[in-house]
Amino acid sequence: MAAQHDTQQNPFIFNPKNGKSMQHNLKKMTMNFPGELVLKSGEIFKGELANHLSQPILGEVVFTTGMVGYVEALTDPSYAGQVLVFTYPLIGNYGVSDSSCWESKKIHARGIVVSELSPYYSNSSAKMSLREWLAQENIPCLTGVDTRALTKCLRTKGVVPGALIAEDQQPDHFEAFEQIDWVDEVSIDEPIYYGSGDKLIIAVDCGMKENILRELTKYPIRIKRVPHDYDFSTEPYDGVFLSNGPGDPVQCKTTIHSIQQAMARKKPIFGICLGTQLMALAAGATTYKLRFGHRSHNQPCLHVGTERAYLTSQNHGYAIDEASLPADWRVSFRNLNDHSIAGIEHLSLPFFSVQFHPEAAPGPEDTQFLFQKFYDLL
Repeated sequence: MAAQHDTQQNPFIFNPKNGKSMQHNLKKMTMNFPGELVLKSGEIFKGELANHLSQPILGEVVFTTGMVGYVEALTDPSYAGQVLVFTYPLIGNYGVSDSSCWESKKIHARGIVVSELSPYYSNSSAKMSLREWLAQENIPCLTGVDTRALTKCLRTKGVVPGALIAEDQQPDHFEAFEQIDWVDEVSIDEPIYYGSGDKLIIAVDCGMKENILRELTKYPIRIKRVPHDYDFSTEPYDGVFLSNGPGDPVQCKTTIHSIQQAMARKKPIFGICLGTQLMALAAGATTYKLRFGHRSHNQPCLHVGTERAYLTSQNHGYAIDEASLPADWRVSFRNLNDHSIAGIEHLSLPFFSVQFHPEAAPGPEDTQFLFQKFYDLL
């Protein structure tokens, strides 16, 4: 069905019958400013800023290979503190849907870099253009960049600190990303309750995506969503869920301690993404930073012990050191691109986690059976 929009009022919606006046309005509303992305490693990538930048924007520069999903990526708290490079050459052509589809209430990425920011959008569910949304949220966008060259640079040197600047600016420093407790920046402040049922789970919010909550609330359970540093050790519950989140997992010392206490109670624990790294650290394993991370919609993962592989959605920069995994744990999923750990589980206790996002299955169902597994364990 065609998009139901008034193209006379919104110049971002493509209307070939209104070419001249639309182009005039569009030119006024899409004025760009010369800008650059400066990497700490010395490289400079020139482009145009889609909005005025009063001061340098600092962040860790990472890339994602997804062709779609820019709304979900930008509102994912796991991108906190990062400048996100989209490798797909055209971004913004289907606009921005209403917030009911977002992963949180705001954009968490510090800024974005694209090859081309689409001047038009067409989608029946869209409420505004990507450009409008970025301006509302005060998020800089550097467009007209050779993102292929930039991505090859990041693959070679690894993710690096960077700065988005206007042409008359210079960064006087770069941010020490690993030293910041990003989970503390994105976690909720007070417990929130959802659902109904006989079973109660504690959902530890380290930057939880709303789509995870949508999946959990499909089951007849009560959910107590708590801050990352919340002490639930003396409370009654039937299971624990560990969410995704940003940054280096070793910064989450309070959360790791809480997980260790939960493990002592031997009740079901399920982790996703950062939750996997935190589970491993609580078990006594170690983690390390990946060279350029896994951020895409099509990471192939083998379900170990079977001949079944799944395409998975991923967004993380750290992984578990397999050699450090205790003897009573095993690898349950493995990334087929680099053979890194994509899931772990305890050999006898009901603890398991995955490095990918089963709630964001590209298939679209794929590994959503993991939520059913958690519910069955309850």
